Amino acid sequence: MLQRYLLFWLVLSSVVAGVWPNDVPDPFLISKTWLGGLVAVVMFCVGTLLPKDEVLNVLKRWPLVIGGTAIQYAAMPFLAWLMATKVFGFTGDLMIGVILVGCVPGAMASNVLTMVARGNVSYSVGLTTSATLLSPLIVPIAMKLTLGKAVDAELLTNTAITLVKQVVIPVIAGFTLAQVSQTVAKYASKFSGTVANFSILWIIAVVVAVNRDNIQQLPLMLMWALLLINLGGYLCGQLGGRVLGIDSGMRRALMLEIGMQNAGIGASLAKTLFPDQPEIALPCGLFAFGCMTTGTIFAEILKHFPPPETSQSSEKQTALTATAEETIK
Repeated sequence: MLQRYLLFWLVLSSVVAGVWPNDVPDPFLISKTWLGGLVAVVMFCVGTLLPKDEVLNVLKRWPLVIGGTAIQYAAMPFLAWLMATKVFGFTGDLMIGVILVGCVPGAMASNVLTMVARGNVSYSVGLTTSATLLSPLIVPIAMKLTLGKAVDAELLTNTAITLVKQVVIPVIAGFTLAQVSQTVAKYASKFSGTVANFSILWIIAVVVAVNRDNIQQLPLMLMWALLLINLGGYLCGQLGGRVLGIDSGMRRALMLEIGMQNAGIGASLAKTLFPDQPEIALPCGLFAFGCMTTGTIFAEILKHFPPPETSQSSEKQTALTATAEETIK
């Protein structure tokens, strides 16, 4: 239910957080110190859901996975920097927030939408895993290249440490526990997806609540900048896939992976690294709306046009569609 109507719940929870009355105890503001823990919960759940056979399959074709990850970490920070500084001329917190959107790894939702779009799910999982595990190394470099003097060595070190604690360790711990314990694997298959999605929704709602007074004054240019970053990511995924020489199913996975950034990690990083500048986290929360909306639309369109390599028999098409529908229920 939560996964199937994720976009609806995203809008609803954010609206509730945005209009919460000031004279009533605010659960969103109360929980703003939990963002780091919630990100760790999300990534732990992601780890428990990683199939062992798909992980092994990814290891066998690591050059294509690394190639896709390289395209993502090259394209998205550059697009964010280009839109923030050259096209729209943002400064201060707004500039940092927009660029941070481009520097974080891809979102877990891209895996589900890849399945709906009849893309290569195994490749999508590999891209998400690769970008996540490499984030402590790549994200600080991307931030330094795009933000320059706005970040110092101490902040970059804290970024790497934060990503290791909140992202890498939970993913590895979740995957390991699910492999060694059938009980963990059983409960993970039932609840991890729901827990992860609920945590993501709550993180974004907290970002909205913290910036409640600023949202009404948001410049329209910010919306356009985030939309162009999102659409530019999809385009880079398609073009990059052709450069890598991968089939159309894998290109669909790469397109969705690059265009959809992990807003939860971005918001948590902004809160941890810039605790006195809440506006930096706002573009991350807003980006979630854009990438979830456009990603869902693209996936729904693409599922009606099976990739040539998967259209050899109607039975395969029917089975793939049924699997996708069951996954998002």
